[in-house]
Amino acid sequence: MSLPSSVVLLSGGMDSCVTLAMALRESRPHLLHVHYGQRTQAAEERAFRAVADHYTIPEERRLIVDISHLTSIGGSSLTDLSEEVEDGKLDGEGIPRTYVPFRNGNLLSIAASWAEVLEAQSIWLGVVEEDGSGYPDCRASFISAMEQSIRQGSAGLGRLVVRAPLISMNKSEIVRQGLELNAPLDKTWSCYRSGDAACGTCDSCLLRLRAFERAGKVDGIHYCVG
Repeated sequence: MSLPSSVVLLSGGMDSCVTLAMALRESRPHLLHVHYGQRTQAAEERAFRAVADHYTIPEERRLIVDISHLTSIGGSSLTDLSEEVEDGKLDGEGIPRTYVPFRNGNLLSIAASWAEVLEAQSIWLGVVEEDGSGYPDCRASFISAMEQSIRQGSAGLGRLVVRAPLISMNKSEIVRQGLELNAPLDKTWSCYRSGDAACGTCDSCLLRLRAFERAGKVDGIHYCVG
């Protein structure tokens, strides 16, 4: 019996890579990668392709789309190149400037369109609530609300499920899960600033470094510092 089709949002980051490894156990994934005007876009696409190649996902099951109009909308240091990406604050309060307004809502809408065409049964994304950066579109309540909206607005897909298997995990648990699944974490990209060596000081790098340290493992990517 063949596995049901799914759409997996694969940014090229560690969380989406582990999510793909989990999705592969119960579905036939189609990989969606989105350019939204982020400053590390080229590095993320390289990571997307490297992870997809690792799992031998054929080109016909990969889709790269562009919504770089989010750059024109602004509101984030990830898309506004005139604004510096702030150093990470792991215990900081409030929503950091790296938050891209309603990005995950945009991504899920695109995934839902493709899922409808594919007659897929599930959409997977690697959002994390507990150990994230305080982004409002990474909350379980938001994912649930989007799932209901997709079900209401999609023809013949009333049972489409949005899967966020990492939502209640912390980053060190995600590292351990990825290693257990032999996910290619060394091929992923997390840095918000750099497209070459990871900066090691932005919010995303700090979360990743702390996760590997707490998991008792060594991160396989190169950092400018440390």
